[in-house]
Amino acid sequence: MLSVYEGFFSGGARIVHSDVLLGLVEGGQQWHRVLSLHGEVHRESTTQRMEDDACYRALTAGGVEVTSLGRTAGLVDGTVAASVFSGPELADTARAMAGADVILSLKEQPLALLNQAGLPRRPVVVCLHRSDPENQGQALDELKAAIADGTVVACVCCAESTRDAYEAAGIPGELLHVIPNGVDLLRFRPDAALRLAFRESLGIPATAPDAPVVVFAARYAGMKNVPLFLRAARAWLAREGGGHVVMCGAGMTEDNPALWADIEVAFGADRAALGDRLHLLGVRHDMETVYAGSDVVALTSASGEAAPLCLIEGMMCGAVPVTTDVGDSASIVEGHGFVTPFDPDAIAFAWSAAVADRELLAPALEASRERFSRTRMIAAYADLLDHVVGDVRDELRPGVSGQ
Repeated sequence: MLSVYEGFFSGGARIVHSDVLLGLVEGGQQWHRVLSLHGEVHRESTTQRMEDDACYRALTAGGVEVTSLGRTAGLVDGTVAASVFSGPELADTARAMAGADVILSLKEQPLALLNQAGLPRRPVVVCLHRSDPENQGQALDELKAAIADGTVVACVCCAESTRDAYEAAGIPGELLHVIPNGVDLLRFRPDAALRLAFRESLGIPATAPDAPVVVFAARYAGMKNVPLFLRAARAWLAREGGGHVVMCGAGMTEDNPALWADIEVAFGADRAALGDRLHLLGVRHDMETVYAGSDVVALTSASGEAAPLCLIEGMMCGAVPVTTDVGDSASIVEGHGFVTPFDPDAIAFAWSAAVADRELLAPALEASRERFSRTRMIAAYADLLDHVVGDVRDELRPGVSGQ
């Protein structure tokens, strides 16, 4: 198997896909490698190098070979058009494809490369992780073109909302297979020691064990609705005198001027009084610690989400999810947390309700763990890929293609 990534940068889709590859390799039945279009990406006010990325490091440590075309994405002075590839880049791609039975495309964007003429013909499975295909630029057209010429043989949707959205956009329903996201339950679980350590890192003394903590784990992007989250945070911090709000992810740092502008607008005159309880932590590689130390995992996204990984990881660590109704979020948190309108005061009140009900909701969160298992997810991917490989080998047998 060859997986083609647009690039290595912070995001739930890359975390899920990389975890799937590691799980499939661990099973010993499949061999995987990765080709990344970009070796460096500039986005969310950060420079993200492939070699520094946690997914890259996990894959290579697990024995998965990772190579790159060496492109740089996101430079303000512009680069070669995303759909234009040089002869050496196409040659590198052809060599990577030659040894694979099946190609996995992480989202639609790599299809701009895989649709280039002259590359080896291999069946492609596209892994879809959003619920807004119309907002993916030319990627939807590339997906339709690859389906029309028979290159794409299946699409894995991480959520029901993804399948519904892509079918509505014209993708044949028989190609769309739903495999819900899962997480490592050994890593993401309640942990009293991690909880204490994280809260101490925020300056919460051990003498204040009930001080509530809300975590927002997201990259700095328009779809995440950061201004709405900050308005809710200001309202909640003003009411919860001992509460703390944590923001994690690419661009959630003090050196992001756009984030600081959002904070100034949302907090206004309260910035000095409340700001010391708003923590900007940036990209963290120990999210199990962050979630274990939090009482609420919040999401305020306006669009694009499918099966948000933060809600699942947070729940599995004992944090109560509070989310807007986007993608499959409402079905994920049903019986475990709260769904809110796009109103900062309503969101702030839901956070307080989640803190108050945390112990009552704990049994339901515990009972749901198997549903969100990484093992279940990987087994479903393995089954689908085995079927695709089996179909390919059947077509190559003498006499089969003519039947």
